[in-house]
Amino acid sequence: MPGLFAAKKLKKNRQNFKWKDVDYKRKALRLDVKADPLEGAPQARGIVIEKVGIEAKQPNSAIRKCVRVQLIKNGKQLTAFAPGDGAIGFIDEHDEVMIEGIGGPSGRSMGDIPGVRWKVSKVNNVALSEMVSGKIEKPVR
Repeated sequence: MPGLFAAKKLKKNRQNFKWKDVDYKRKALRLDVKADPLEGAPQARGIVIEKVGIEAKQPNSAIRKCVRVQLIKNGKQLTAFAPGDGAIGFIDEHDEVMIEGIGGPSGRSMGDIPGVRWKVSKVNNVALSEMVSGKIEKPVR
């Protein structure tokens, strides 16, 4: 038990040792916001640059269909997953897509897709899930 007049020392120690906590440090220095291509936004629009196939992690064996997207707001490029059976067929190069988080833990990648943190939700302002289910056809721009 520290002495009666140790409050200043205890307070100073607490301030210093807070910086050893990784979560506190990331929050205080705003590293998550700085590293986020979407800049804290839940969704962002971008232009499709190319279609890519990403191999699934072990023990799964598949090629996950993804697209490289350049964001309109800041020009950063990222890889986004195209969810749904045959969804990649509805996405062409130079299409405008809406990107959102894929839903992994703490904003990280999900499942067996390495390094992919986003998914495509809309193509040319039409929901990708609706096109995959066959309810809506892709509009001609």
